Amino acid sequence: MARGNQRDLARAKNLKKQQEAAKGSKKNGDPKKRMESDADILRQKQAAADARKAEEQLQKLKEAKARR
Repeated sequence: MARGNQRDLARAKNLKKQQEAAKGSKKNGDPKKRMESDADILRQKQAAADARKAEEQLQKLKEAKARR
């Protein structure tokens, strides 16, 4: 009789484990659309990083000019 409870607990634990594993992998939707959206996100991140770097360089130049 006690075995039934153990099975239920094991099933619940396994279900939770499978849901956690599925959460990590994004396999939903069309692969080409997913790749394009991922590429778009990376392009946006790169553009933001480039803008930040350009701003930092400009700030350094201003500081160097002010020191002279």
